[in-house]
Amino acid sequence: MVRDGATILFGGFGLCGIPENLILALRDSGVKDLTCVSNNAGVDDWGLGLLLQTKQIRKMISTYVGENQIFERQYLSGELEVELIPQGTLAERVRAGGAGIGGFYTPTGVGTVVAEGKELRVMHGREYVLEMPIRGDFAFVKAYQGDRTGNLVYRMSARNFNPVVATASEHTVAEVEQLVEPGAIDPDTVITPGVFVDTIFQGTYGPKRIEKRTNRPKGRARA
Repeated sequence: MVRDGATILFGGFGLCGIPENLILALRDSGVKDLTCVSNNAGVDDWGLGLLLQTKQIRKMISTYVGENQIFERQYLSGELEVELIPQGTLAERVRAGGAGIGGFYTPTGVGTVVAEGKELRVMHGREYVLEMPIRGDFAFVKAYQGDRTGNLVYRMSARNFNPVVATASEHTVAEVEQLVEPGAIDPDTVITPGVFVDTIFQGTYGPKRIEKRTNRPKGRARA
């Protein structure tokens, strides 16, 4: 379904809660000139880093990109266009896109390059910058559990950007660890209602990847 030049919103934070099956499918499809909206760009050999390897991404709209050396090289060489957005602003711009909000004012970024070329307004004695909503042609999300009508449940920190991303596209695709029949999920636990999801499937998963493994120093724990 995805064609060259599409804008795709991705759930995930670091390597947690990323739609890894969908990213692999995009890589294998060969689709190119993508605009990808994601909190970050994965690492060199996993997540969106796989699409950077194959140079399928034309533009990244992100918050944090410090774990990806391929990203750095492509940006510095002019191969990759980048728009960096404060993390809270990115989340709110996507949420606004899903909620039909035309724009919002925030003090975050005032006085920095983030505010360049944007409307500024003073309210209550404080300066604010106007930020516009973000929507995509597609949203790719990852959930712990989903039913065949598209209702989704996320697990702990893997929830992250997935719920807002799921609302802000023309076509939302969800991959889930467990695909169950309608009625198997307690309605009170549903986070993304099925009305937002157009396509759902059960993914295949190996060992979970970790960006940086940090171990506590050896020795006796202090009380």
